[in-house]
Amino acid sequence: MSLNCPSHLSVSVTRQRNICKRRLNPVLAVPPSSVILHTDESGEFPESRNSSSSSNASLSSCAGSLLCHPNTVGIMGGGSVDSTLSFVRKLVHWSKENEETCTPFVLCSDPVLNRELLSLERNSSTLCSRNARLQFDHSPIVENLLSKRVFLEKSGAQCIVVPCHISHSWHDEVFKGCSIPSLHMAECVSRELKEAKLKPLEAGSPLRIGVLATDVTLKAGFYQEKLQNEGFEVVLPDKATMEHTVIPAIDAINRKDMEGARNLLRIALQVLLVREVNTVILASNDMCDLLPRDDPLLKKCIDPMDALVMSTIKWAQQAVKEANRRTTTRVKVRLLLQ
Repeated sequence: MSLNCPSHLSVSVTRQRNICKRRLNPVLAVPPSSVILHTDESGEFPESRNSSSSSNASLSSCAGSLLCHPNTVGIMGGGSVDSTLSFVRKLVHWSKENEETCTPFVLCSDPVLNRELLSLERNSSTLCSRNARLQFDHSPIVENLLSKRVFLEKSGAQCIVVPCHISHSWHDEVFKGCSIPSLHMAECVSRELKEAKLKPLEAGSPLRIGVLATDVTLKAGFYQEKLQNEGFEVVLPDKATMEHTVIPAIDAINRKDMEGARNLLRIALQVLLVREVNTVILASNDMCDLLPRDDPLLKKCIDPMDALVMSTIKWAQQAVKEANRRTTTRVKVRLLLQ
């Protein structure tokens, strides 16, 4: 098996110590603590024809796993390569703020899955009717996600994350029977909001959290479920807001009319904010990227991807502590038996 490190993916690891300088030997081009895998158009991992013996040895040095660190994170790419790389950049930069090295990871990206998920999310307005949703067969997507999950398990990942909103629609199906933990993005952001100890905007009122996303993500209901489990009242865009602002905003993005999409998003956000929500979860990568970083409305919003990054780093740090504790315990036992 070869590791295909295309130029658009190698960008995400250039800030680490070893920069991808040679494309002929991609196994040696990525840092030893991080591996990026990219499938071909058929969704398969291409076989290696020119693998060096040293490269093969490095891949089989840990009982067939690519990596054998106790805190190795498996990253399953979703509908957008850009959002996946954004997640990786944040994971690398934020984990290195308190550590000498970044969290080790295996990234699996599939262009076939990218297209299917992105098409489903951006064309959700065509699936608004109940009959259209019932007729849509999502089993190929679930099978694709499941195969990536199994591959990441076998690659040495000790935890799997999916930096893609719409993929969480089938999270329970994909991770049923998984041998390692997975982090759910909606759970991560809900827990972060709970730990923030927010106060209601009006005394005696419930804590209200708004959720703005594509129609297909809202219909899946996982953000509503996880927020309600933490005691929040969830506020969604009403039918008129969806029909006249949110769905047209996504359509505008498809037409590359970013200014029009930006104006529609601002209206949708303002409609939610006047309903006395503490904050609005922007559960769409397209929406998060629309507004400029200094836009005042963004101060009222939260990006679930950031919560997923922080939860991933916390998990990795805890995994290292647990591994060190087990190692210390084994050493003490050996000393006692001597």
